[in-house]
Amino acid sequence: MGEGRVSYAAAMIFSAFPVYAVLFALWGPDARTEDSFIAAVYEHAVILPNGTQSPVTQDDALMLMNKNLDVLEKAIKQAAFEGAHIIVTPEDGIYGWVFTRDTIFPYLEDIPDPQVNWIPCTDPNRFGRAPVQKRLSCLARDNSIYVVANIGDKKPCNATDSRCPEDGRYQYNTNVVFGADGKLVARYHKQHLFLNEDQFDTPREPEFVTFNTSFGKFGLFTCFDVLFHDPAVALVSRFQVDTVLFPTAWMNVLPLFSAVEFHSAWAMGMGVNFLASNTHNTSNRMTGSGIYAPDSPKVYHYDMKTDNGKLLISELASHPRLSPTYPPAVNWSAYASSVEAFPMDQKEFKASLFFDMFTFMELAKDTGNYTVCQKDLCCLLSYKMAEKRTDEVYALGAFDGLHTVEGQYYLQVCTVVKCKTTSLKTCGEPVETALTKFEMVSLSGTFGTQYVFPEVLLSGIQLAPGEFQVLSDGRLVSENGLSKPVLTVTLFGRWYGKDSATDSSVDFIGQSFMMIIAQLTIAEKAAKEL
Repeated sequence: MGEGRVSYAAAMIFSAFPVYAVLFALWGPDARTEDSFIAAVYEHAVILPNGTQSPVTQDDALMLMNKNLDVLEKAIKQAAFEGAHIIVTPEDGIYGWVFTRDTIFPYLEDIPDPQVNWIPCTDPNRFGRAPVQKRLSCLARDNSIYVVANIGDKKPCNATDSRCPEDGRYQYNTNVVFGADGKLVARYHKQHLFLNEDQFDTPREPEFVTFNTSFGKFGLFTCFDVLFHDPAVALVSRFQVDTVLFPTAWMNVLPLFSAVEFHSAWAMGMGVNFLASNTHNTSNRMTGSGIYAPDSPKVYHYDMKTDNGKLLISELASHPRLSPTYPPAVNWSAYASSVEAFPMDQKEFKASLFFDMFTFMELAKDTGNYTVCQKDLCCLLSYKMAEKRTDEVYALGAFDGLHTVEGQYYLQVCTVVKCKTTSLKTCGEPVETALTKFEMVSLSGTFGTQYVFPEVLLSGIQLAPGEFQVLSDGRLVSENGLSKPVLTVTLFGRWYGKDSATDSSVDFIGQSFMMIIAQLTIAEKAAKEL
């Protein structure tokens, strides 16, 4: 954690930067119109504190945060040099994670409501000690770029507030946005805390935070928020944002919850630009950042092999709904509800996928038409493989029910998965590589929700930009085949209105989930050492 580590991290940043000088010369800040903008996200290998179980002084906390800010500063400067209007940095990117309420406190600052019209760079002490906000503000101002960062907010409270914690303060996981002039333009307190975020409090009500720029309307939320209606869906459907800013510390969980897979699907399903900046920590399975448009991923990054950060830059439409490539409106159940189910020539079987019991059917031939149903959801698949290998098994699965593991949310999922082995019991288990190519695939379902996110994940955790489309009748189709072997093809439906069912097993299963993640990490480390 010393200076040598910081210098090495800084050197690795520059080695990871792509060259955009020619594009910058062609576009240039003066030549570019407001119809498009240049977006940047940075996947940051966070420099972590030596320990988080005992409190440190504010000075020691600031020393650690400045080490991370030193790395982020280079990324921000490089993005600005290459013409970016805005850059997103990760959740927990300035101080790390796994704190207690007391040990996170020295890292927190009082973050005011942006309506106060404040530029911390020029007036740093207006709301008390705020060295991190000052530095972020100056980075934005000095480089004429919007900077999105995740830090901790603290707010005092007392006994007149029945929700006030015993220590007399609220502590929030907070996204901040500083404009190109250094002004604080947005502040968002995370609504849906993940399992081990006990150091933070949940806001009284979900916050719907937006801000306008000359290059579109933006909204922001954080990590686990993306699984729920408020604020995530509401920002798009009710507030009509053009682009979502998404700091995250996302642990990849295959086959359906790889970061690049799910975030690109959310952008397509919601019809919005999505800038996802993940932390980079392979021991915690954290990687996967991207710049996603409604029609296709623009650029993404997934790296479980190195400890390096990565800067991503791409051009996006400022108002994607006005773009000629904007996807048409989809009735997700139209096709599957209008045709007869395919005859069943295979036996169904049950297998667990991320703790949910799916109904599966093996794809026994190289070409076929299959229907699998669970409760009210029927999934229809037509496909053609390049060849039916004897050493790989694929299955069509359906799940219609309440997920109760790391959170509680109702799912309707149709998915084609590669099974881990030739044993049907392993269908739904994590798999990263495959050998079977599909020359054609068409997947649809009788969804009861209009919130469906289309996922295609190929061997090596690769996306398939431009290789599939979603038709207005709800079919995910790849008529010309997919370029690489398939891990999963999925229609991931969220039925938000059914989330409220109670289940007392959530906490217990959630703890089990964290134990399994830890065991997987230990097993992976042991395998690498062999």
